[in-house]
Amino acid sequence: MNGTDIVHADDPKVPLLPLQDPIRRSQSFSSCVKSIFSLKNFFILLGPLLCGIVCLSVKLKDGGDTSRNMLAVMAWVFAWWMTEAVPMPLTSMSPLFLFPLFGISSADDVAKSYMDDVISLVLGSFILALAVEHYNIHRRLALNITLLFCGDPLNPPLLLFGICATTAFVSMWMHNVAAAMMMMPVATGILQRLPTGPTRSILVTKFCKAVVLGVIYAAAVGGMSTLTGTGVNLILVGMWKSYFPEARPISFNTWFFFGFPLACVVFIALWAILCLLYCRKGSGQALSEYLDKAHLRRELDLLGPMSFAEKMILAVFSMLVVLWMTRNITDDTPGWGSLFKGSAGDGTASVLMATLLFIIPNKKQPGEKLMDWNKCKKLPWNIVLLLGAGFAIADGVRTSGLADVLSEMLDFLEKVPYWAIAPAVCLISSFITEFTSNNSTTTLVVPILIQIAQSMHRHPLLLMVPGAIGAQFSYLLPTSTPSNVVGFSTGHIEINDMLIVGIPLKITGIIVLSVLMPTLGALVFRTNEPILNFPRS
Repeated sequence: MNGTDIVHADDPKVPLLPLQDPIRRSQSFSSCVKSIFSLKNFFILLGPLLCGIVCLSVKLKDGGDTSRNMLAVMAWVFAWWMTEAVPMPLTSMSPLFLFPLFGISSADDVAKSYMDDVISLVLGSFILALAVEHYNIHRRLALNITLLFCGDPLNPPLLLFGICATTAFVSMWMHNVAAAMMMMPVATGILQRLPTGPTRSILVTKFCKAVVLGVIYAAAVGGMSTLTGTGVNLILVGMWKSYFPEARPISFNTWFFFGFPLACVVFIALWAILCLLYCRKGSGQALSEYLDKAHLRRELDLLGPMSFAEKMILAVFSMLVVLWMTRNITDDTPGWGSLFKGSAGDGTASVLMATLLFIIPNKKQPGEKLMDWNKCKKLPWNIVLLLGAGFAIADGVRTSGLADVLSEMLDFLEKVPYWAIAPAVCLISSFITEFTSNNSTTTLVVPILIQIAQSMHRHPLLLMVPGAIGAQFSYLLPTSTPSNVVGFSTGHIEINDMLIVGIPLKITGIIVLSVLMPTLGALVFRTNEPILNFPRS
């Protein structure tokens, strides 16, 4: 058939589908096989495969089919979480169909874990954080504080302190990963004025390492201060509320009284370690030629004067912090929450203040408000769903009886002296968190610690708090937490740098927590009270 021939559709000699030559068919088949047996597809199958292996081969002592099924589901979910074979938000929703199918809990019960006061707290906080980012308030704040610490003559340790302190402060009021992503461009913008290539001295290189390491670690340390600083704290509060609904809740104020002193001590240790390792004698003279206040002032001038919208967002944000701090003050001095007979939570205040952003005009365009829903399209639903999955798994571990079984594996903690409980738990949790996400570690470890605390006849928070905080000491590997990835991607640091700083920082954190938990923690969380005061649901 030549190019002028006409092919008739009804010609029986003409195939309905064009025939491929053997070579092309072979290549197509080969690519199809490669696609089927790709590493990503293997990881996708790994979750159901591990689930099936557990169901068929594992027999739990003193545990029924429900606890075994719960373990199988956890193997499925954690395999997908760690390999990211399926997008994390979808993996986080998998308990919604796995729990009912495996008889762990009903669809209604598992769905309730994905929306409670803690989730409301997160949503409201994220909307406020998006408003801060949209109007460049975080950048203005960072430049002002950094400019304050850029002395004349240049003092590298003082400048490093200012950058780290700014990052830690921002991380107190928004998620630590978001704080690291916001502050890293500010930090690298300062470092861009420094020379590169062969002309760069070793002192300049070391200072660059110190700044990048300071931002990622300060974001993690600052996040420990408040409930909104990291998802781990929110998971802990949600589990406490789920397991002990009749107990005194952990409010924003309660956590701050313990988390802020802890974070301050660890932050000072971080700054001291960075200064000792990277701010050598003569670094000020090496840096002063390239780095001065003029660069910071130019960036600040480009932002212009503070607008009405920025002032109003700062006012709303400040009001939210005040509401968080004053909802429950002390038992003798009730906060504003007592006006509503305890029915209002921290999430109530968070969503209320976020709602005001959609009502208050920004005075830029007629009828335009501070925020609209189009600006909220960047809401990190992946983190919200991850928190919901954490709460669902915690409930499943408890109701299925798996917590009773797993607690036997750590029953050696029952023989640990009182003073060694916090360091032992923190050490175990901080080791696990280097190989999986902070939230995943908390979700897995804390329910087991609750069971062990009950068998030890100790207050559950005596183990829960060190377990959750230990999960935040992920300082050694780039993949331990997204904040580390943000710093590692700049090209200024290597794994050796993270190990050199991360190991002493992790040891310092464990020591500080071991001292504060039996002392300040006993006062704030009332861990000396009998466990009988906290009935299990």
